[in-house]
Amino acid sequence: MKRRTLVAAGLVLPALRPVMAQDAYPSKPVQIFVPFPPGGVADITARPLAHVMGRLAKQSIVVVNKPGAGGAGQAMPDGRKPEPGGWNRIQLEVADLEREVASLREAGARFRNEIVVGNGGKQILIEDPSGNPIELFEPPVKK
Repeated sequence: MKRRTLVAAGLVLPALRPVMAQDAYPSKPVQIFVPFPPGGVADITARPLAHVMGRLAKQSIVVVNKPGAGGAGQAMPDGRKPEPGGWNRIQLEVADLEREVASLREAGARFRNEIVVGNGGKQILIEDPSGNPIELFEPPVKK
């Protein structure tokens, strides 16, 4: 019996060695990208969130402000470019979101959510044939 245990341990322990040698995940600070300049609502919301997440995860979390285009179609910090079926995001502005959604639903389009209404206007996400999200956006009515 002891001989079998030693043989089994001899076979299993080398397989576990690479797992034990890996760094703890994540081994680098986590970055939260905010697609707006510092000091705005998104930045003011992200910083306390990053602080709490960092305390809970016992990990450094950094807020990185990258203003411009809402993040759509921009390259990642490592230079990778958007690819079909991946993380592309196209934004289209429409005059009447409800009418466009009704028309697209009738044509069989797939939506990821229902219309979301906020201070910045209305939006909904639709999928293109490759699965990329396309944001349909109706800006708020100017008074």
